[in-house]
Amino acid sequence: MAITGLTKSALIVVDMQEDFCPPNGSLAVQGGRDIASAINSLLSKSGFDILILTQDYHPRDHISFARNHPEPNNKPFTSSITMKNPAPGKEFEAKPQQLWPVHCVADTPGAEIIPEIEAWKANLVVQKGMHSQVEMYSVFADAFGNRDPGINMQSVSMDVAATLRERGIIDVFVVGLAGDYCVKCTAIDAVKAGFRTWVIEEATRCVVPDAWDAVKGELEAAGVSVVSWWDPIVQGLGPCL
Repeated sequence: MAITGLTKSALIVVDMQEDFCPPNGSLAVQGGRDIASAINSLLSKSGFDILILTQDYHPRDHISFARNHPEPNNKPFTSSITMKNPAPGKEFEAKPQQLWPVHCVADTPGAEIIPEIEAWKANLVVQKGMHSQVEMYSVFADAFGNRDPGINMQSVSMDVAATLRERGIIDVFVVGLAGDYCVKCTAIDAVKAGFRTWVIEEATRCVVPDAWDAVKGELEAAGVSVVSWWDPIVQGLGPCL
């Protein structure tokens, strides 16, 4: 699979936010801040036609926050609750939702992109996870796979798939945090939306570091290519400007 000069490419940098990074993030990913340099190098590559940053951007009453549920079922990382599909006519659909510490609340310092990221190079910054009653790991769809803008625009600030199609994008590269959640889901949903998709290993980290081999298996089974920074496909995206 090769990328040519006739193919338009996008870079999606997922959730490089203070709450996901040590030393003070409420849901800090080990080594999360350390990948900023690799991401900045990607943001500088001449071969990308659009650069997108995403932010988790939750309301304070978000369903995934453990503190918003009664004891004893309100323990971050271990407890889960039942979440219902917010789409009209699909309220009968339900799935479990893991509970997390409060993180990335809209308009708080924890939701800000870390200063190590050269965010000014991005063309777009997209907020996601804004609907209080449904999780949204992927920037393309919520946890139930809702992609209809009439439903999903309560959760996300922009229809990213439509934006990429309008710009003629064929290839999507996904990096950031965290590899086992928002990066994975964004990449898999990019494939579902019809884009050829890659995840660059050196530019992502996982909540559970030992999960990465299993995550790579999930990604590859879904049609996502997991590649190294030194892969010809990545190096073929051109020099850093």
